[in-house]
Amino acid sequence: MPATTATARPVRRRYVPPQHGAWAMLLVPYVAGLLVAGFRWPDVPLLGAWLAGYLFSYFAFQAVKTRRPGRVRKQLLLYGTVTAVLAVPVLWARPQLLWFAPVYGLLLAVNGWYALRRNERALVNDLASVVQSCLMIPVVAVVAGLPPQRVLEPFLIVLLYFTGTVLYVKTMIRERGVLAYRRASIGYHLAALALTSLLGALPAVVFALLLARAWLLPGRPLTPKRVGLLEIGASVLVLVAAAT
Repeated sequence: MPATTATARPVRRRYVPPQHGAWAMLLVPYVAGLLVAGFRWPDVPLLGAWLAGYLFSYFAFQAVKTRRPGRVRKQLLLYGTVTAVLAVPVLWARPQLLWFAPVYGLLLAVNGWYALRRNERALVNDLASVVQSCLMIPVVAVVAGLPPQRVLEPFLIVLLYFTGTVLYVKTMIRERGVLAYRRASIGYHLAALALTSLLGALPAVVFALLLARAWLLPGRPLTPKRVGLLEIGASVLVLVAAAT
């Protein structure tokens, strides 16, 4: 039994990226889109293609970063195949989704550039990933037969949240103690609160709480795990604000 466990863990690490925060960025916009636009059958293969596409891109950028694509050939083959197979019925049902392809291509090019420079933690790279994730809201809307402008408000709420989270998490972990990042995070959340106040009382309350956590928590002895757990709660609040 111990031998089985010992071999299972390395296999899991080889095929599942150690980026726990990425899953929230993948799922929250998708769920927000469903809550606002409603469910249609292509949403099922869409979710599978979305998750598999992320896994494929992660290992593709690892290949770019290390200049050793052979090390991740199995992962690229697996996730590339799954993404393609699941994307076919989605695009067959909603071919207009191809209008999103140039935008995703441009944002992925930004990610690729930073992977090539081995600087994936750059702020611009993180923000490009945030936009990619949040675009899933209008994608789900198009799947439901709605024009993208119908989900502009939830898209903006989720985009503002994840953009602020990039800054806030940096003040808690990688840029802890850096005053410039803390000021940028607080200033951003103040601006986000002012903007969401125009959208209604509930978004304003949620972003007031986000501002409080960006103001009060940096400098406190919170582990990355606790920071992540707090963000799960924040994501739920943002979902409620985006869906109402």
